[in-house]
Amino acid sequence: MTLHPEIATFIASLPAPPEGPLDPVALRAADEAHVAPLAERLPLHAVDDVTAKTAAGEVPVRIYTPVEADSYGVLVYFHGGAFFLGSLETHDHVARSLAEETGLKVVSVGYRLAPEASFPAGLDDCHAVVRWVAEEGTGLAWDGTTLAVAGDSSGGTFAAAVAARAHDDGFDRITHQILYYPSLDLDFDVDRYPSLRENAVGYGLETAGLKPFNAFYLDSGADPADPLVSPIKRTDLTGLPPALVVTAEHDPMRDEGELYGERLREAGVEATVSRYEGAGHGFVQHFSWIPEYHAVFTQTRDFLGRS
Repeated sequence: MTLHPEIATFIASLPAPPEGPLDPVALRAADEAHVAPLAERLPLHAVDDVTAKTAAGEVPVRIYTPVEADSYGVLVYFHGGAFFLGSLETHDHVARSLAEETGLKVVSVGYRLAPEASFPAGLDDCHAVVRWVAEEGTGLAWDGTTLAVAGDSSGGTFAAAVAARAHDDGFDRITHQILYYPSLDLDFDVDRYPSLRENAVGYGLETAGLKPFNAFYLDSGADPADPLVSPIKRTDLTGLPPALVVTAEHDPMRDEGELYGERLREAGVEATVSRYEGAGHGFVQHFSWIPEYHAVFTQTRDFLGRS
């Protein structure tokens, strides 16, 4: 299937990328400039900014309560942005849609970013907030059942890594992992996966841009051979939580996500792999207003309700 026409029109309108080294501060400012005004955001019962006091230090989180109730399942969400972009604001609409569709309380994590924070600061923040949710469950009205982790792109990397790290630590409260077009192999050898060649140019995120965009993270001490950096390099996937792996047809990183889902199933882990046709990388953040892509939130709800 060709790229969805509305996505193709948007990509064609984008200016050429700036020449020279990437400037994280300027790129963040441009990212934040597209945030919708508060009055235009999806209304929920409550949205609260809180500081989580965790083992990793104080971490800003935004808590989304979909409706008034006595208790809730909880979904902890990690935003994408190549480990140096993204914020509670840039992904606020994603968290709101997750809360509305799933009925879970969503805790979005404002983790520390590269290059200012070296590896594993961001991962530590994400892991610590999940533990904080379990420890502070009464204050969050957590019902003690569903505790899911979810993330898009590099946030999907963190979700997979947090699930694995928690398993290794003997923390068994994570019930689901939801990975939207995750970056699972930060070794960007173009011969490793066909999608790196098939989707190299013309679909928004380009294969040639993967190394420079991830350089801030890798140069901060993240080793691509480390399974906490590249979760697909973990040799033993047994015992991990059930997974929903969402991929995009025209994403250079499509194949690593689908291979990870296959390897989870081979390890006896319940894993659903779902490819969205006509979509490119980032569609949950940028194009979920298109009805066929907004369905990803319904699929997430259904996945969470199965087990």
